[in-house]
Amino acid sequence: MLLTSASRLAIIDVQAKLLAAVHDHERVLQRCRVLAEAARVLSVPAVATEQNPAGIGPTVETLAELVPVRYGKTTFSSAEDPAFLAWAQSGGTVVLCGTEAHICVLQTALGLRAKGIEVSMVADATGSRDPANKDAALARAARHGVDVVTAEMVLFEWLGRYDRPEFKQLLPLIKALG
Repeated sequence: MLLTSASRLAIIDVQAKLLAAVHDHERVLQRCRVLAEAARVLSVPAVATEQNPAGIGPTVETLAELVPVRYGKTTFSSAEDPAFLAWAQSGGTVVLCGTEAHICVLQTALGLRAKGIEVSMVADATGSRDPANKDAALARAARHGVDVVTAEMVLFEWLGRYDRPEFKQLLPLIKALG
């Protein structure tokens, strides 16, 4: 069960140059944004990573405004970045979303699991250029102990109950998930 008190959100490499090539990229971006907004409302720590930001560019603006803490990286796995790893090790399950599912998101998930960190990978908030690569990444992640979830599952688990004051605030985001 994902609890707000024991979760952290990591948005992996949602950069305009990468995102444009991702299958169903608008849906991936929308779900990443919903997760980032929910994390903000529910006080879940959130960061974004950027693969080669000098060459590829920064996190897309609509996410950057919600997630001001970002880690630039040269490795595909964010778990190899000391600053990101320290953040991930500071407690709770790391909830991963972003691009590409079969490269940076998967390698981050596997790297964190190898270090004993619990990881959830948000299936509908991750993407790859080829859907077959995404499917293979989700299956491989699950085989390695990564919990594969959806954005709606994350939101309802973070909320835990409908009579929280934040429920009404997040209801439009939940409805936007379809």
